Formats: sequence, structure tokens, C-alpha cells
Amino acid sequence: MPVIFANPSGAPELACDECGCRWFDRMTNCCYECGAPVPEAELAAFRAALAEFARRGGRPGDRTDPLAPGAS
Repeated sequence: MPVIFANPSGAPELACDECGCRWFDRMTNCCYECGAPVPEAELAAFRAALAEFARRGGRPGDRTDPLAPGAS
């Protein structure tokens, strides 16, 4: 299961399953911190999250989730 979370502006970000790092070499699809490869299924889920964010016009999603950025 991919580790996708929303940054403070509501945009999705992908984190490494192995170490939690958010820095990836997009040329090799590997984590900069630990070198773990990013599986294609996780990249597909991240692309879907980006598409959903774009579909909403770049606005954050449902704020009823207490863990969502900006939720009170």
C-alpha cells in the first residue's frame, strides 16, 4: 500500500515505504535516502491522487478527516 499524504497546501505527496523519506530520484524511481525502488503500483496510485487533486482544481479534499491538513 503506498504511503500518500497531503502536504500543507493539500497536494498529494508520496513517501518511501522503507524509510518514510519523501525524496525520490525520478530518473530511477528510487528513494534518495535508502535507495529502495518505488513499485509501479505505488506510482500509479500517486498519479491517481495527483489527477484527483487536479480534478478538484488544486484544492484540498474533504476536511472531515481529522488527520487532513487544515482540519480542526
